[in-house]
Amino acid sequence: MSKAKIGIVTVSDRASAGIYDDISGQAIIDTLNDYLTSEWEPVYKVIPDEQDVIEATLIEMTDIQQCSLVVTTGGTGPAKRDVTPEATEAVCDRMMPGFGELMRTESLKFVPTAILSRQTAGLRGDSLIVNLPGKPKSIRECLDAVFPAIPYCIDLMNGPFLTCNEDVIKPFRPKNKSLFLNDII
Repeated sequence: MSKAKIGIVTVSDRASAGIYDDISGQAIIDTLNDYLTSEWEPVYKVIPDEQDVIEATLIEMTDIQQCSLVVTTGGTGPAKRDVTPEATEAVCDRMMPGFGELMRTESLKFVPTAILSRQTAGLRGDSLIVNLPGKPKSIRECLDAVFPAIPYCIDLMNGPFLTCNEDVIKPFRPKNKSLFLNDII
């Protein structure tokens, strides 16, 4: 079994100011450590809210670092500098809109302003990129909602087999092998 490389990218105006105390990226690492029982290696960066920097970082993580999963945090709101979804769309081959839809639906259970969120997800080569909000509590809520589909998505892209602590998060994989190989529904 190969060790999964998972990219974690914090997009923040604080990075532009040279401040790198990142609780959001750490919240992703902590959540993935709770979820995953398979070996994984974080590839971690804190970068400024600049579309060209975000795009270059996503390309580096997917194409060069070969992360099967890249999770971003920050830059998904309506502010002018929030450009993470645009950067993600610019580098992806195909978009996965269901991720954003589910994250917003889940977040609306907690705050009415979740409708302002623009999280999305997409595929680049053999990698899944998922945009999360910037608040640690929201990160966990959103990952709890979408992560059950992530291991199977990575399976379908011939990525590393992710095993999970099923007392914490239960991934969905079809029981029928022909479904597993040919269909995601």
